Amino acid sequence: MVELFLCSLLTVFPDYFLRRHFQGKRWGKEITFFTMWYELRWGITACVLLTVTLITIVFFYHPTTTNVTPFFRTQTILPEVGGRVREVYVGNDQFVEAGDRLFAYDDSTQRAAVAAAEQKVAEVEASFSVAQSQILVQDGLIQQAEGAYQQALEQYETRVALMARDPNVVTTRELEQLENAVQGRLGALEAAKAQKTVAENNLETVLPAQLASARAALTQAEVELEKTVIYAGVDGTVEQFTLRPGDYLNPILRPAGILIPADAGFGRVQAGFGQLAATVVKPGTVAEVSCFTRAFKIYPMVVTDVQNVISAGQIRPTDQLIDLQDSARPGTLTVYMEPLYEGQFDEIPPGSKCLANAYTNNHDRLHDEDLGLGTYLFLHMVDTVGLIHALILRIQVMLGPVQTLVFSGH
Repeated sequence: MVELFLCSLLTVFPDYFLRRHFQGKRWGKEITFFTMWYELRWGITACVLLTVTLITIVFFYHPTTTNVTPFFRTQTILPEVGGRVREVYVGNDQFVEAGDRLFAYDDSTQRAAVAAAEQKVAEVEASFSVAQSQILVQDGLIQQAEGAYQQALEQYETRVALMARDPNVVTTRELEQLENAVQGRLGALEAAKAQKTVAENNLETVLPAQLASARAALTQAEVELEKTVIYAGVDGTVEQFTLRPGDYLNPILRPAGILIPADAGFGRVQAGFGQLAATVVKPGTVAEVSCFTRAFKIYPMVVTDVQNVISAGQIRPTDQLIDLQDSARPGTLTVYMEPLYEGQFDEIPPGSKCLANAYTNNHDRLHDEDLGLGTYLFLHMVDTVGLIHALILRIQVMLGPVQTLVFSGH
């Protein structure tokens, strides 16, 4: 409407001025509602063409969008394991700090597992004393076996010496029995030494491994016990938290609530511009934003980043081939904006519905000495018509509460 009014001042009004003062045609006489379409045809045609051209230039080089929101991320209060709630430490809409307790499960099963694991550790630790005693016992058995072996060996050697002097003194059968006795005592000695090796391996290898396994089981049981108490991960406000003692929670079917981080969504705005704006909106582009939650206020912003993909083109593997006609809705260009002055946008609640204008700035290009005259005039014209879009935004801001409260009834 603003563009039409401005263009009519340059086309329709001069045409009527010529008709009135040079041709003597007056409004209500020669020029009426039925004849003005013919009498003012040149001015009306030029007005339409100029208006369309002006609107195209304004909205192309100074794009606007109503898809503007300072998005914020929430954290779902979702425990790792299921269980029945024993105690609740906070209430709904309460601010918590990172590390504060939120609620606790019934931990009787976990405490029993910890007690059993502690008992297992104590049992393995006691086994070390038993193993040391077994080594001492094996030392005694080795000494006893060595004495018996030495005695049997001496008897055998004595009989061999006697037989060498007089073969009739010792029989061959007796000598074989003594030799077998020596071999038996030697086997008993070797068996005692092997038993000591087994006891030493049990003390040095098996029991430490069992102790490490028992301690690992204890650590696991303690970790499971710690999972029964749920803590806040970040500073924020607890919302939709209606948990009560006795409720049963499941990490898949029923979360406990939502935690809104304290710094979520502040100082940053996401806007979705039309795809034609991709050639204009770049990092560093100046913009203006107005939100419904702070009526009659406009905040200067600057584009800090532009998403290099269009979200509408996202695909993921499925069991069906994608037909492009099913995604006919064009996506928007996602743009990230921050306030031009630090802290200025902090009063806007995250999630607010906003409007945004982005403005093309050719100030640096206009100072180029090699710039042609036509380009120079065109760039001047582009920067000038940005005032029209700024004026339109301010009209929208002024009429926004009226349209919302009076005409829509919200």
